[in-house]
Amino acid sequence: MTQYDIALIGLAVMGQNLVLNMERNGFSVAVYNRTASKTEEFAAGSAAGKNIKPTYSLEDLVASLKKPRIIMIMVQAGRAVDAVIEQLRPLLEPGDLLIDGGNSFFKDTERRSQELEAAGLKYLGVGVSGGEEGALWGPSIMPGGQFEAYELVEPIFDAIAAKAEGISCVTCIGPRGSGHYVKMVHNGIEYGDMQLIAEAYDILHRGVGLSNSDLHEVFADWNNGPLKSYLIEITADIFTKKDEETGKYLIDLILDRAGQKGTGKWTSQNALDLGVPTTLITSAVFARGLSAFKDEREAAAKVISGPHPSFTGRKSPFVRAVGDALYASKVVSYAQGFTLLREANQEYDYDFNFGEIARIWRAGCIIRAEFLKDITAAYRAQPDLPNLLVSPFFLDAVASRQKNWRKVVRTAIDMGIATPAMSAALAYFDGYRSARVPANLIQAQRDYFGAHTYERVDKPRGEYFHTDWTGLGGDVTAGTYDA
Repeated sequence: MTQYDIALIGLAVMGQNLVLNMERNGFSVAVYNRTASKTEEFAAGSAAGKNIKPTYSLEDLVASLKKPRIIMIMVQAGRAVDAVIEQLRPLLEPGDLLIDGGNSFFKDTERRSQELEAAGLKYLGVGVSGGEEGALWGPSIMPGGQFEAYELVEPIFDAIAAKAEGISCVTCIGPRGSGHYVKMVHNGIEYGDMQLIAEAYDILHRGVGLSNSDLHEVFADWNNGPLKSYLIEITADIFTKKDEETGKYLIDLILDRAGQKGTGKWTSQNALDLGVPTTLITSAVFARGLSAFKDEREAAAKVISGPHPSFTGRKSPFVRAVGDALYASKVVSYAQGFTLLREANQEYDYDFNFGEIARIWRAGCIIRAEFLKDITAAYRAQPDLPNLLVSPFFLDAVASRQKNWRKVVRTAIDMGIATPAMSAALAYFDGYRSARVPANLIQAQRDYFGAHTYERVDKPRGEYFHTDWTGLGGDVTAGTYDA
């Protein structure tokens, strides 16, 4: 009986396209889906005539594999992953490898990794980014787990991954849940990027009055310069699409209510846990939340007054200014994401290589962008770089755009156009570059009402003081709590 190189469970779009990618690159694949009709449809369709074996039970799937067996799970994150693992465990032997390629929460991956390793099984939590096209032609792949587990599947992942300058966009991220953690942060940056682009669109369309044809030209032009990226590219394309039924531009027919699967929210929640100010990313998450209140917004628009978008300046220079503001804000999005990775590296002992993470995001993934090459170079030059904003390249890149960045945010405010992510990016930038912020007043307030103590600028760091502000307090303090 023919023994297959790898198995994949879960034949939704991503699963099917990964299978086709593997087979095209010379690997034999056995497949299984809980709904047998999905397997039959795939086998009779795009898998027909290829080195792909449909199976209709997990027992048959496992029996069809070479040893040690490699099985990739592509099912909905959460309980479905646990259910598949529990069904597979009695069928496997020590040394076999399970791979979760879905968008699992990294702490679930931590738990599964420890449980399966204790049972003698190898386990990888793998972030896969690129959507259905990336899955078929080359995604960015972020595996986390035992290195010996990664070595088993490395030839397959290396072959199917996207290539940047001929090098595969895959690397072993680190232990346990590290791969899914990096994918989570990737998605958080993705939320930030998408919101920033949407805000640029809103300013130019509703504020400046650019048509969809104009917007296509602007975004296509941006995609030939420093803003070159997958999201800018597809945005330019979106403005050309017309609805077949009405003949109108499709973008104008789409309801302004954005969905989300939760990975951006996970990023923000974890950032709060670690005390990392991912303000832009979190503003992007909340912007999607506000968009969901469509009926309330329509009712509020009828009764709440404010400026009406009206632009009176010269359009061409302002369009260039919006491009500068978008670029500077995008730098902040990545800076916040990499700061979160740095703190997680210490908290979870992940042993991240930040330059390598930036490198594997250069192709295949949703946030792939021209300046990831510059981010890779920045971390290779300075592995302990505290923040992208202080790296020589981005220090100059943002400085040259700062005037236009401020102009765009100010103009948006004057026109009454909400720019939560772009404004949050600028506020973060101004806060980060400030040697002194008003937190001294906050600490005084905390000591006043709760005796939480404070440090002094004229005393050594780490020494804490308390003041009896009213004369009615005592010497007992409540302790000190850091962010």
